[in-house]
Amino acid sequence: MADLDVLRGLIEKISDGATERRRLNAYYDGEKRLEALGITLPPEMRRLAVVVNWPRLAIRSLEERLDVEGFRLAGEPRVSERLWEWWQANNLDTRGPLGHKEALVTGDAYIVVGRRDGDDETPLITVESGAHLHADIDPGTGEVRSAGRVYAADDNGVPQRAALYLPDVTLLYELRAGSGFREVDAVEHELGTVPVVPMLHADRLDDVGGRSDMLDIIGLTDACCRTLTNLGGAQELLAVPQRYVLGATAGDFQNTDGTAKTAWEAYIGRILALGNEDAKVGQFTAADLRNFTEVINQYSKLVSAMTGLPPHYLGYSTENPTSADAIRSSESRLVKRAERVGTQFADAWESALRIALRWIDDTDDVPRLETRWRDPSTPTFAAKADAVTKLVQAGIIPKEAAWDALGYSQEQQAHYAQLMASDPLAALIRSVGADGAQQPAAVAAAPATVEE
Repeated sequence: MADLDVLRGLIEKISDGATERRRLNAYYDGEKRLEALGITLPPEMRRLAVVVNWPRLAIRSLEERLDVEGFRLAGEPRVSERLWEWWQANNLDTRGPLGHKEALVTGDAYIVVGRRDGDDETPLITVESGAHLHADIDPGTGEVRSAGRVYAADDNGVPQRAALYLPDVTLLYELRAGSGFREVDAVEHELGTVPVVPMLHADRLDDVGGRSDMLDIIGLTDACCRTLTNLGGAQELLAVPQRYVLGATAGDFQNTDGTAKTAWEAYIGRILALGNEDAKVGQFTAADLRNFTEVINQYSKLVSAMTGLPPHYLGYSTENPTSADAIRSSESRLVKRAERVGTQFADAWESALRIALRWIDDTDDVPRLETRWRDPSTPTFAAKADAVTKLVQAGIIPKEAAWDALGYSQEQQAHYAQLMASDPLAALIRSVGADGAQQPAAVAAAPATVEE
């Protein structure tokens, strides 16, 4: 009964956070409309409501720079092929970035480690949303004490099954009519730790449950949406010069057969003459809409300042073209933010893989490991290649490390190594060595110097 009470408490936590999660998802999906913000709009104006999806832009721009390229175990010179095979076997090339995005949007995502049926060599690693999983974290140690997951909901959203993850066992439950959840199975793993790792996006020490990266720009997004809606109304009412007619009769707006002209025909000037010689026609001056665009540009600057997004990401630019160096400089804050977020997410991936190694190898002696990320900055390939070439020539890094620095995947590196092994010229150069390869040229040049 104690385990069932723990599960019920975890399910209650999932339910408590559902409202805020739906709100954040609505902002990310661009579904937060003005009528949902408590703003009174005429029905006609509501059709002009526009949502500028800055939250999605901010999340995607940051998440696109978080690409895992492998994991390196302590004492191994290269990225671990075994861990990378596990990554590929669990489709984490796709699921991993979705977990990063989920953590940035709602503040939390989770990595669950398990064992595959009939496969003792490859663990099952899944990435889960906090919408159906919650972990109880010890505030003192940061360790997960228990975790609960609900799934298989019916048409009314009521979960039919649940799982309770504990340090030595995973308990499976089913919902029985009239009696609630009942235990139906247990998986003994005896790891001594819960096989669930929170992937949290935190900004402060008190953010024990994670924090959405969109919170700083939600208010600015609402303000910009209101401005865009007002702009749409002004376009309809004031952007086109309004005309007026004084002294006209109904007959002036009729066709020769007596039928009334359409509003559009009358508006575009199909009326060439009026019956009343004293009638007057004129127009009002059109409104200048630049005040709206200036306000929108100001909001975009504030969003850029809060998120570190370069101004050109938000569509704000100047008449003078920006140089390549200026563009890279404007991305420096975004690059640094990507590095900091990558450090947080790396802790989660490394913890999950350590659990997988303990489970598969049945050992507590797990070596240290580190996550290898793709460079979040955007240097040109030529500039990076030139810098790496100089490092190799100076003997600072070996050639194999140059492949890593250039961002070649493990498959590419293995392919290039195979090609170089089958190249006779490359084999000769390797056997002689760089110094020996340069020596014949120096000897050949010596006799000419003596003759002179």
